[in-house]
Amino acid sequence: MGLNILVAPDKFKGSLTAEEAVDAIRLGIERCYPSARIDPVPLADGGEGTASLLTRATNGRFFSQIVQDPLGRPVEASYGLSGDGQTAFIEMAQASGLYRLAPGERNPLLTSTYGTGQLIAAALAQGVDTIVLGIGGSATNDGGTGLAAALGYRFRNEAGELLNPTGGRLAEIAHIEAESILPQLRNVQIRVACDVDNPLCGPTGAAAIYGPQKGANSAMVERLDQGLRHLAQVVERDLGITSADEPGSGAAGGTGFGARVFLGAELTSGFSLVSTYLRLADRIRQANLVITGEGSLDEQTLSGKLIGGLTRLARRDQVPVIAFCGRLDLTPGQVKTLGLAGAYAITPAGLPFHEAVRRAPELLTATTVQVIQSHFSELNA
Repeated sequence: MGLNILVAPDKFKGSLTAEEAVDAIRLGIERCYPSARIDPVPLADGGEGTASLLTRATNGRFFSQIVQDPLGRPVEASYGLSGDGQTAFIEMAQASGLYRLAPGERNPLLTSTYGTGQLIAAALAQGVDTIVLGIGGSATNDGGTGLAAALGYRFRNEAGELLNPTGGRLAEIAHIEAESILPQLRNVQIRVACDVDNPLCGPTGAAAIYGPQKGANSAMVERLDQGLRHLAQVVERDLGITSADEPGSGAAGGTGFGARVFLGAELTSGFSLVSTYLRLADRIRQANLVITGEGSLDEQTLSGKLIGGLTRLARRDQVPVIAFCGRLDLTPGQVKTLGLAGAYAITPAGLPFHEAVRRAPELLTATTVQVIQSHFSELNA
């Protein structure tokens, strides 16, 4: 076959979106081999940008909705709908993200996932049969009770009064009622992109691990953890579901737990979701080189899902994978362990960071030319 190259990078955080990285790499390939067939596939791992990527990949459309931010203020948030209208792509951060709050506003005792529930309700009104929900970047620690309330669950205190649940009010929940949930919720499949394995409570739970970055001090962490533990007990009694100790239940301030018990959701790897919708295995099979990349290749990359997942798929068909990055902090042995045929930094030694960011597109293009001409010219033989 001719020269077929799959270009499938993640974003280079702080300098290039995945789409911009694709364009820069494509330009480099075309300078070497104008006749090469290039399959452009910008990637994400289930985190920021995943909903947008999957919406575009399925020839879908974007919709805006006025929802509540983590503190209950009205904001405009968006979600995607696939071209066939059957799947909605939602990012929790759109409504309930930490970026919605000023540093002084961060307080997981006060924040809620209610706005994310409003986005889910809007998608259900479109008649979808599947929802893909990314839960990264949240400002919340309410166990998913806020989003459940937006979908018709009712949370009552001992006096029978309705609660507007937040992280700090979980201990007040005495009863959970499911009789008024949106009927569409019973007939939709919800798949949650989740790549952490934290349980709901305890020293590796939602509050202890992620609470401090959301504004919690040690006393608040203890209160939040006790609230989540209490929530799990009420859920087990009233809904008959035990899920607190399952891997991923502690994700996004306990939204992993809430998605399971209130939405009947399945938690799965973000890369697995993305690769399925993008038909990545089939596209790799038709390539004789895969080019990927991200901002930094380091120790975190070794336990990350995206590049490792990509190389595992490529290994089945013996297709080489190379990676470009802004910063390379792996040994040759670690590069090999990742399954890469090569890893290349695009930033020249001594170049100031701000200059590297500004010149990122041209640096990525130039490195692509250099590497392909030096190491992979045999592919066009």
